[in-house]
Amino acid sequence: MIYGIALILLSLLAVPSLILSKRPDAKDVLAKIAPYQGWIGVVFCFWGLWGIIAAVLNLGLLTSAPIWWITWLASSVVEAILGFMLGYNLINKYVLSKSEEGAKKGEELLAKLAPMQGKVGLVGLCLGVWTIIASLLFMG
Repeated sequence: MIYGIALILLSLLAVPSLILSKRPDAKDVLAKIAPYQGWIGVVFCFWGLWGIIAAVLNLGLLTSAPIWWITWLASSVVEAILGFMLGYNLINKYVLSKSEEGAKKGEELLAKLAPMQGKVGLVGLCLGVWTIIASLLFMG
């Protein structure tokens, strides 16, 4: 359930235009969060990567709880992607800048992902809701 809630919050940060279209008064809240967006992105990027690793290490769940395992892997992948997009500037500054090749590959990846940020954010919202439902159905 924590993955679902976290994914919903992260997705809301990735699609601020969606929030502002529904609640124009949310602009102040988004402005307060904006300075921390990079750090939030970095944390979620690593959390998503850890979720991918954990899902792969628990591949045995695929036979006993396939829907839950697929949900876990999918939510972790979306979390890692959104986290990377939101935290790219910090990731580039502290990790990728040490290697020219790494920085170049990071920029290429961001260039591919950036146009899809809104769509990935919407997928993240839906997947976050499904993750909460799936955790109640299959893990409860």
